[in-house]
Amino acid sequence: MKILYLGADAQGTTSKHRADALRRLGHEVFHLSPRSPLPNWKLIGGLSVRLGFAPFAPLLNFCLKQKMKGKDFDLAWLDTGAEVSPSFHRWLKKRGMKIINYNVDDPFSSRDGNKWNLYRKSVPYHDLTAVVRQENVEEAKATGASKVFRVYRSYDPVAHAPVIPTPEEVQKWSSEVSFIGTWMPERGEFMARLVELGVPLTIRGEWWQKAPEWERFKSAWKGPSILGREYILSLQLSQVTLGLLSKGNRDLHTTRSAEVPYIGGTAFCAERTVEHQTMYAEGEEAEFWSSPEECAEKCFKLLCDEEMRKRMVTAAKVKVEAKGLSNDAVLKDVLNQLKLSKP
Repeated sequence: MKILYLGADAQGTTSKHRADALRRLGHEVFHLSPRSPLPNWKLIGGLSVRLGFAPFAPLLNFCLKQKMKGKDFDLAWLDTGAEVSPSFHRWLKKRGMKIINYNVDDPFSSRDGNKWNLYRKSVPYHDLTAVVRQENVEEAKATGASKVFRVYRSYDPVAHAPVIPTPEEVQKWSSEVSFIGTWMPERGEFMARLVELGVPLTIRGEWWQKAPEWERFKSAWKGPSILGREYILSLQLSQVTLGLLSKGNRDLHTTRSAEVPYIGGTAFCAERTVEHQTMYAEGEEAEFWSSPEECAEKCFKLLCDEEMRKRMVTAAKVKVEAKGLSNDAVLKDVLNQLKLSKP
């Protein structure tokens, strides 16, 4: 099947991983980034929250159509799709394409201002709307979705395959308790409290200096976000990896919830939620917590018992594979909803 794939195309992004998974499933994928004509991602990101993507739609529509000249597709796969206007959806439909929108973000929440305005107006044009939150199912239907499919986030079996580190990499990336992710308002106090409780913490990610609590945990921050091999090494060589959620995005699990156990080498110690408890057996395949004090207690327990960590790491990997949470398996299920799984 010939697929037009609209989504971020940078190496290391989960959008790129999903495009590659569709290729592994045997499909011919033509990958375009809707934002490629726009300068300076951070500036555009800020403007999109305030204004939405409507002001940029004429330019983006024109550029996408130019790049698609002379090409025909069976399916348009929109990964998130915040930038894609209703008029472009109508144009795709006129060219005979089915449209699948796959969104791991929370386009129906109020956190991101006007960013998702075009998305919400375009929902009625989707042949299938795939979402990762139970709340999003009814919200999508209320916005006009004809068919909604709820999925769990997934790992990539190629991009997240464990690596064999060099001695230099072991020295550079080894840690005791780690977290990779962006600062959010609810995370600053949590990290500060862990440091005060004596947790040997390593933080990597963006915007942590904005936290009011920065002085209390800045010793734990080791640098910005990492991708690719460095991302794998940082997780694989940490004894314990924390799983924090985004309250603004109403998360009950995240992509890390699948990636960390698949990569292996590190015990997954995450916020206790119904979905995390559905994914993994507490105390056997992962540890969960509901407060910084309980998190610290669980971290110290794991750090002090290497054999328990090893058993947990092995069991979690077996579970995440058994649950079919690879990109290949999840995307095949999505295509099956429209009976499109065959190349």
